[in-house]
Amino acid sequence: MTILPKPLSFEWDSGNLDKNFLKHQVSNREAEEVFSSNPKLLFVEQRHMIWGKTNQERLLSVIFKIRSTTIRVISARDLNKKERRFYEKTT
Repeated sequence: MTILPKPLSFEWDSGNLDKNFLKHQVSNREAEEVFSSNPKLLFVEQRHMIWGKTNQERLLSVIFKIRSTTIRVISARDLNKKERRFYEKTT
């Protein structure tokens, strides 16, 4: 079973463009090199998304992983206009 596409193509969004270098001194190019190296290990982790209201009535989208009995939040942001309309229509 092939998980990684061939040929490999990479996309870096503007929010993550320099984040790894600023935090860990790993360039985008260097991170890409791992995909063509051997041996390598690929781990697949399922991510989940939840939309809901905070105590202050703020509508948020939260991306997270479940690890045993712990929730690891990956990102949280306000719902955009389209998501907000969908949320309000279906709840």
